[in-house]
Amino acid sequence: MLKLTLAAVLCIATLAGQSAPQASTSAPLPDLRFDINALDKSANPCVDFYQYACGSWMKKNPIPPDQARWGRFAELEERNREVLHQILEDAAKTSARRDAVTQKIGDYYAACMDVPAIDRRGLSPIQGELDRIRDLKDKSQLAAEIAHLHRSGMPAVFEFGSGQDFKNSSEVIAQLDQGGLGLPDRDYYLKTDAKSVEIRDKYLAHVQRMLELAGEPPARAKADAQTIMQIETDLAKASMDRVSRRDPEKVYHRMSKQEVASLDPAFRWDEYFVGSGAPEFQPVNVATPDFFKAINAEIGKVNLDDWKTYLRWHLLHSESPLLPTSFVDENFNFYGKTLTGATEQRPRWKRCVDFTDNQLGEALGQKFVERTFGAEGKQRTLKMVDALEKALAQDIQNLSWMTPVTKEQAAIKLKAITNKIGYPDKWRDYGSVEIKRDDPVGNGIRADQFEFLRQLNKIGKPVDRTEWGMTPPTVNAYYDPLMNNINFPAGILQPPFFDNRADDAVNFGAIGMVIGHELTHGFDDQGRQFDAQGNLRDWWSAADAKSFQERAACVADEYANFTPVAGVHLNGKLTLGENTADNGGARIALMALLNTIGSQNTTKIDGFTPEQRFFLSFGQVWCENQREESLRLRAQTDPHSPGKERVNGVVRNMAEFQKAFACKPPQPMAAANACRVW
Repeated sequence: MLKLTLAAVLCIATLAGQSAPQASTSAPLPDLRFDINALDKSANPCVDFYQYACGSWMKKNPIPPDQARWGRFAELEERNREVLHQILEDAAKTSARRDAVTQKIGDYYAACMDVPAIDRRGLSPIQGELDRIRDLKDKSQLAAEIAHLHRSGMPAVFEFGSGQDFKNSSEVIAQLDQGGLGLPDRDYYLKTDAKSVEIRDKYLAHVQRMLELAGEPPARAKADAQTIMQIETDLAKASMDRVSRRDPEKVYHRMSKQEVASLDPAFRWDEYFVGSGAPEFQPVNVATPDFFKAINAEIGKVNLDDWKTYLRWHLLHSESPLLPTSFVDENFNFYGKTLTGATEQRPRWKRCVDFTDNQLGEALGQKFVERTFGAEGKQRTLKMVDALEKALAQDIQNLSWMTPVTKEQAAIKLKAITNKIGYPDKWRDYGSVEIKRDDPVGNGIRADQFEFLRQLNKIGKPVDRTEWGMTPPTVNAYYDPLMNNINFPAGILQPPFFDNRADDAVNFGAIGMVIGHELTHGFDDQGRQFDAQGNLRDWWSAADAKSFQERAACVADEYANFTPVAGVHLNGKLTLGENTADNGGARIALMALLNTIGSQNTTKIDGFTPEQRFFLSFGQVWCENQREESLRLRAQTDPHSPGKERVNGVVRNMAEFQKAFACKPPQPMAAANACRVW
């Protein structure tokens, strides 16, 4: 589903996608609090602070076989997932006493878990969709069929949705964007290095095997896989690269529907818009006009049978997690083993928990909040947000490179930032979504239809500033530049990020840094282009913009020199926003800590000063082990740096860290030419 909010998320959690519902278990949940025993005291904090803060944790926590990486985020995600597991196992027990919400989430989960029934049905749940594609008679019918697939949650060719107008954030308009690929990024189709060629070859073999599982003879499946690869490669060539997409001006092109049709006259846009179920509208943001020009050429040169092959593949690919076991296993073999390095599939219950959270998130989230989230945690988080906002205001006023007139505008924007903590004020109503205990594929399609139309029905309506972009159990946080707000789901407001029993230094180093990170996103290379009202507007003086760009270039160049895997450098421009937010977030979180406890407070706990505990807590939330395949994938597609680079990249730029641990140049954690934006 298209979402052009440019929401800057702190970390990207991965969704991976085996038995009927089991008895509910109440296994004790792990203690994830700050742990002084996680340190590797044999390491020198001035040489490799990440190893010092995380070394013992990394040694004691190897990557589970069903994971591509394992870290403190994943530990908390697993803890939350076990809470959700208990909720869903209970909800799946049929009872006349179940309320409507419990019935929906329980029956969705039970249907997902019934693998024997799924295997018996084979492809019958999607046979109607396969028949629709087979029965297409002319390319003029492609628009209506793609609209039908999109409406049912099956992405193909491009993406359609809604979002706030970048230059009038009070208006919700239609949005069109590039899409239609089966590999994670356009560059997977275009790079010529040996590893990229190897992955393309394995992707071709995967597509062929999926088509064979769907009944195609091997020779035909092999030829069809080549056809699919050619169409996707053409789409990839026309797609905008990830770094360019980070510039909001480059993905904002407000047009009329008539102008859209002129980009791609071979596609029947009127039929598509009607078939999608969208309300009547006129303006639409076309993120990548050149991509839609390329679709026009593609429709002209690709014959109908090849388009059918492409659509059939994307239908199979989209629905594979809930198809019979052979499809699930083949899907994992490529997207799990090949791309991320995981050696085993996650247990079926974990995948079904995640599917429920993804499709009925606020229904499941409602039950999660009832079990886990208390008022005390929310109030203490709000106090920390206030402290961080004051620290950022102080930091802005003390900047030597920014002129007073731009500082004034920055202060106005900061003051206008709103925050949401924990969960929505009003829960989403899933009453219209029909959930059947014996129809997992149908449940998924109906939930996708609900969400697709919910998004489209926002067009022309007032912006709902209370809506959340994440579900309550999510271990994450985000800043939305169009809303100018920061958002912290209940899922992250737990140890190791937030701990009511911990000292201030530990909490400010963990959740405080998260808060600071999200606040800083309002002023990173993307966020700074939006004003206090969330509109794309240049409020910077030319001199200040130049100064910002020079400082941001320092950060980009610094991180581009990091190599998480031999021969693989981070993309400093792709990760610039997150790296800027990490550096700024840690700095203002430390400022807020010292403002709270007083700079003269030198009381040691476990032998460490408040400043040292702050940095240790910051380091520990990023402790992780990660497979080489996953590191390669993320270096190419993830705007976030890996844990080691996130930690060491920040502390080497902070004189406060060097003072706390007595580090001096030329030690690696004391950069001679430190980078600083905020």
